[in-house]
Parts: sequence; C-alpha cells; structure tokens
Amino acid sequence: MKDPAKKIFGIDLGTTYSSIAVVDEYGKPVVLPNSDNQHITPSVVFFDGENVVVGEVAKESSKIYPNDVVSFVKRAMGEPDFLFEHNGKTFRAEEISSFVIRKVVQDAEVHLHEKLTDVVITCPAYFGINEREATRKAGEIAGYNVRQIINEPTAAAIAYGSIDAGQEKVVLVYDLGGGTFDITMIDIQHSAIEVICTGGDHNLGGKDWDDRIVAYLLQEFQNATKTDEDILEDPDTCQDLLLSAEKAKKVLTHRDKTPVLITHGGERVKVMLERRKFEEITQDLIERTVALTYEMLEEAKKKGYWNYDEIILVGGATRMPQVSARVKREFSTTPRVFDPDEAVAKGAAIYGWRLALNEGMKKQVAAKTGKEVKNIDESDADIEDVLEEVEQLVAEDTGYSVEDVRKSKVKIQNVTSKSFGIIAHDSKDEEVVFNLILKNTNVPNVITKTFGTAIDDQEAVSIKIMENNSSETIAPPEQAIVIGTAILNLPPGLEADTPIDITFKINEEGRLEITAIEPTESRRTVKAAVKTRSVIQEDEFQEARKRSEAIAVS
Repeated sequence: MKDPAKKIFGIDLGTTYSSIAVVDEYGKPVVLPNSDNQHITPSVVFFDGENVVVGEVAKESSKIYPNDVVSFVKRAMGEPDFLFEHNGKTFRAEEISSFVIRKVVQDAEVHLHEKLTDVVITCPAYFGINEREATRKAGEIAGYNVRQIINEPTAAAIAYGSIDAGQEKVVLVYDLGGGTFDITMIDIQHSAIEVICTGGDHNLGGKDWDDRIVAYLLQEFQNATKTDEDILEDPDTCQDLLLSAEKAKKVLTHRDKTPVLITHGGERVKVMLERRKFEEITQDLIERTVALTYEMLEEAKKKGYWNYDEIILVGGATRMPQVSARVKREFSTTPRVFDPDEAVAKGAAIYGWRLALNEGMKKQVAAKTGKEVKNIDESDADIEDVLEEVEQLVAEDTGYSVEDVRKSKVKIQNVTSKSFGIIAHDSKDEEVVFNLILKNTNVPNVITKTFGTAIDDQEAVSIKIMENNSSETIAPPEQAIVIGTAILNLPPGLEADTPIDITFKINEEGRLEITAIEPTESRRTVKAAVKTRSVIQEDEFQEARKRSEAIAVS
C-alpha cells in the first residue's frame, strides 16, 4: 500500500457500556477488545485519589466507594446543573464522558499497537443540540479529532445494511439501550441509506428496568423485616441493590426466576424474583416504547411511508424476552435481534471508513481535474469521466478492493430529531415559537423566513433560538427551550414591520447556524453558530483538556 487510508474509528458511547470498532484490511468492521479482553466496557468512572479508573473495576468499586463512582453520566449530557465533586474539584458530564472515551481508545491502541487520532462518536437519535454538542466536546476533551456525531440507529442500520446489502427494504430500528430508547424508520437502498423519521426518549432504557427491580426489592425487604425504613438512603445498600438488580435482569433473560440477597443493617433477606413478576412491574415501560413507536409511524405517514418490511432490535436491553414478545404481539411480525451490543460501534466504524475513503477519492479527483477538494461534487459531469480511474487508484493506494471503494460511496441521509425556531408574535401579539426547521426534516438543510420589526425606530432585534418536539410550524413557548440568542443591531429610523430575513442552516450531525439580515440599504447582518449555554464553555473546556492530559486513566 502506498498511502493507507487514514483510520477513523467508531465509538459507541453508551449509557451503561461503551465500545470501539474499526474496519479491517478486508473491509469488515470489528469491535476491538479492552484490557479485560471484552468487547464492551462499562461506562462507569471511579475517582481513585488523583487517578481515574474506568470499566469493570470501577463498576465493582461502586459497592465500596459509591460516592466516588459515576454511572449513567450519558443521561446528564447537556445538563447545565450536573456537577460531580471530588477532592475539591468539579467535573461536568462532558469531562467524565471523556474518561470513558479515553479508556476505550487507549485499550484499542494497545491491541493494535498504533496511535488513534480520529473518531466518529454515536449518540441517541433523540439527542438535541445541547446533548450532541456535549458529546462532541467529550471527545475533544479526551484529545481526539471528532470527525462526526452520528445517530445510534443510523449506525446500526449501516451495520445491518453492510451484511444484508442484497435487498432494498424499509426497516424499523428499535434501539433500547441502557439509558435511552430510539425508534427510527430507515430506507435501505443499494446506493443510499435514508432515515425517514425518528422518535424516542433519551431517559428511557435498561436502567429503568433495573430501578423497578430495586423498588420491588425494597418493598420485599420492608415486608420481610416489618419496617418502613428506606434502605435506599444508605449509599452502600443502594449501590449493592443496583448491581444485584442488573445481574438479576440478565439472569431472567435465560431463566424463569432468580434469587436476590438483600443485606442491610444486620438483616439478610432472600427474595426469589420471577420473570413473570419482573415483566409485570415493568409493563408500563415496554408500553411506553410501543406508544413512541406509533408516534413515529404517524410521522412516517406524513412523508409517504405507510409500511415497513422488517423490525430490527439493537441495544443490550432488547435481550429481555418481553421486548421481542411485545413487539411481535403488537406489530404482528417477528423482530430480528441484530448484534445488540456491537451493531452501533460497527456502524460508526463503517461510517468513519467511508468518510476516509471518500476523502481519498476527492483528493484523487482534485488531482485529475484541477479542482479544489472543497469544490468537488460527485454529480459533476467531468468527475464522471475520471471516476472509474479514481476508484482504481484509491483501491491501489489503500489496499481495499475496487468493490469496497465503491461501497464507500453509499449516501447517508439523516433527519433532525427536534424542531428549531424563534420566538415571534402572532396576530394577537402573543409570543409563539415559529419553527423554521421541523423535526424529521432531511439534513443538511437551509431555510429562510422573513419576519418584521415590532415598532418604529427599533434599535435591535433579539433572536431567541428555540428547540422543541412539536411537528407544527407554530408551537407554544412553554414546550420549547432556549438554546441560543443572537442580537441584530438596526440602523435608526426604521418603520415597524421592516423585514428581517432569518436563515437557519443545519448540518449533517444536527449542528445549527443562524443568519439574520436587515435587507434595507444598510444590510446589517448577524451570524451565530448556536453554542448552548448548558454545554461546557471555552475557558472551562480548555481547563478540562489540560486537566485531562494530567490525569491517568486506567
């Protein structure tokens, strides 16, 4: 190989477990083992003095040092009020997640005997701007070049499409992970993978099933000991029950019942947990996923998709027998369990691999046509003339087959999971959210709308950028959150209703930029990339990067 393609690794940054994958020299995605020779690493961080421990040891340490261990931090991504304190220092969710990323990357480097620099990181499809930006920051704090943030169901569909490439079909990706649930309709074609629409809840996942077991165990302990003491107020007992609950859930995947021992305050109570009881106390959780699936299907109908061919289950929590049984009963089709733990990481790796090969092709096209790489558009007629030759050159340079190089050109079409708009006034002069970009709109996308100034001689326009879950153009402000603000200063003497053109531009991974122009003679303009206040800010970000370099992660 003259010039091997730059490797871009795929990271599944999960709520309960994380993993990393890469496409090998044969064009196949492989999940790389960690230092324990396991393909998944618990997303658990243990602050051990000045050092940080991630993974199985950290998870086990939670029994003894519950106040020094952080679990399920993914659920706090983009949350402004989340702070973890240790030894007089505070850590944001982004920084704690960066330790998980460092761990899986470091273990991959040891396994491969090479340095990793570039990554694609996955996130739930239902993440908004805040959470996506926080995920990117986590990778950057860890010291890596984050090439893109992609949706977990999209990644799973990419992996699924790579092994089942012979057929074109519409699939529902039912993704129930440790902390999040996504339901996504995806149209898999020979030359494209198109996301039709997505829905879900990033606070619904396997952990909620664990919590129901814990609540049941608490009740059983109180019944057996004739006490109303809330033993969950004891951090040691609470952590022990959480670990026992997760183990019991896994056992009930294969068995009808399992014993759980509860020890607290000198009392020992043995509870026999039956699968029937487990499914009874979690029934409303599975029903929530069904309801969200129907909501998404209604959205799909608006885009002309009334049917689907297959349902695939991904995410570790889909191993619970009640999931397959409930989906089969409700939708009259037998779902296919597809690589629950590894599909997302593999799909992210394939996406990164395609990204690297496409960059190689653009460089070769640029050399052949004299165009700049940034101006290369595969639909140009002159590029078609050199495409076959370029594919052969890239194959020779990278060692991949020409067929693999052609596969890398499969187009990935994604959609927004939220709606984005601004605060405006309706005909009754009441505040409303006017959505410029509606959820499940194809990305990238650019939309411009014209608004008017409120009064004569208005000095400035304050543009509040809103994120919400509404599918309507007009939405109530109380159902939206402010994710950014831009100020457009105006020249003196403008009349009320002077037009202001506002443009929303959203890219492939859901990052938003806005432009506002006052289109009179002055043409005053304000541009802003939405940098949410709830995501780690620049000074704190630089401090976290510096601190990360000084902290050993094991």
